[in-house]
Amino acid sequence: MSVFASLQEARSFLEQNPDIEMFELFILDNNGVPRGKLLHRDELLAVYESGRPLPSTILGLTINGDDVENSGLVWEVGDIDCRAYPVSGSLQRMPWRLIPTAAVQVSMHPTEGLPATVADPRHLLEKVIDGLKADGYYPVMAAELEFYLLDQKPDSHGRPQPARDVDGNRPRSTQVYGLRELEQIEPFLADLYSACKLQGIPARTAISEYAPGQVEITLEHRADALQAMDEAVRYKRLVKGVAHKHGMTACFMAKPFDDLAGTGMHMHVSLADAQGNNLFASEAADGTPLLRQAVGGMLSTLLDSLLMFCPNANSYRRFQTNSYAPLAATWGVDNRTVSLRVPGGPANSRHIEHRICGADANPYLAAAAILAGIHRGIREQLDPGAPVEGNGYAQAKELLPTDWLTTLRALEGSSWARDAFGSEFLGVYLAVKRAEYRQFMGEVGEQDWRWYLHQA
Repeated sequence: MSVFASLQEARSFLEQNPDIEMFELFILDNNGVPRGKLLHRDELLAVYESGRPLPSTILGLTINGDDVENSGLVWEVGDIDCRAYPVSGSLQRMPWRLIPTAAVQVSMHPTEGLPATVADPRHLLEKVIDGLKADGYYPVMAAELEFYLLDQKPDSHGRPQPARDVDGNRPRSTQVYGLRELEQIEPFLADLYSACKLQGIPARTAISEYAPGQVEITLEHRADALQAMDEAVRYKRLVKGVAHKHGMTACFMAKPFDDLAGTGMHMHVSLADAQGNNLFASEAADGTPLLRQAVGGMLSTLLDSLLMFCPNANSYRRFQTNSYAPLAATWGVDNRTVSLRVPGGPANSRHIEHRICGADANPYLAAAAILAGIHRGIREQLDPGAPVEGNGYAQAKELLPTDWLTTLRALEGSSWARDAFGSEFLGVYLAVKRAEYRQFMGEVGEQDWRWYLHQA
């Protein structure tokens, strides 16, 4: 059950930040898009006292912000106001804004927020976490988000291009793990780490990733999986804001370039007991029987939940051989060619790295699907089979689907997903994705003209 922020949290913030003039109130929709309102300072306390009304349609929009009429959140309910309340710890300064501004994240109230409550992705993750806790398992999670730093202006062909570095040069080579490449974006990194510290986001290691202008910064794991995903959401907004301040665009699109690496969101997960002890801890590299059951559950539900890991048409362009993106329902120990990797390290650090999500996935929905799969594996004591050794790409027997429609139909027909996520949530989510699919397939663009205008 949701526990919202206290009124004292807002009062203390106002007292400690007398210069803040505006507050950006936002809720995360199913596509991971923040939507909301810009409030004046005088309006903040009322949000904490009695919530803020938001239209029911706000959680049933396409990625382009269009209403989805058969979502059940539009005409049938008269676009009713649903009341949302602040998420504890989310009230934070936005240091990149010209007007002194802070942000506060809200979530729908379990009863006052109906009917939109059933479509709130944060509520779905809470529900799945509560189910695990009821059986004595406390999920520990962290997110690794990759992104491109792009120029705000396209190249002469209208295509996105890497942003210029501090010397005015545009990166052209991969230089994976390059240190000079990080040094060349130091002003951006300095502001980003400063903003993360201000917001209490545990940003750690920075890496120059596998493409020009591609960066990854890890977030430290949290014993509270919901907190970890709250921080991932705020971190993503923060990266975009700081990049914009520096004249760049932070791009989390799964595959922005056909000839360069895609961008992923690797999710790290383990289970603890009520005292915080890692239940996956083992001197054995492949972990405990519980870890292997968790792997078995994630593998068995991978196709059914793939739409929540790869939610957009572009998401599936990322799945290419030898690209460090997974291609099949496989697992392995310290092996980056599989979908589920058990990293090496000390016994008490044993966990699973889920490598399937694109950076375009909604962290709440991705985490919910991962944890629901784990729960199934434990309940049914599923055996994942032997871990893959060597090149997982070459050993893949059955590849993951690489098209949007197949995964949409897989989720739609999954009885497991309906039990795990609820028919009401799936009704809204699938309605949105079907609408987006129709819009995407109905749009004629540059590739169509280039391929077919003269040749067909």
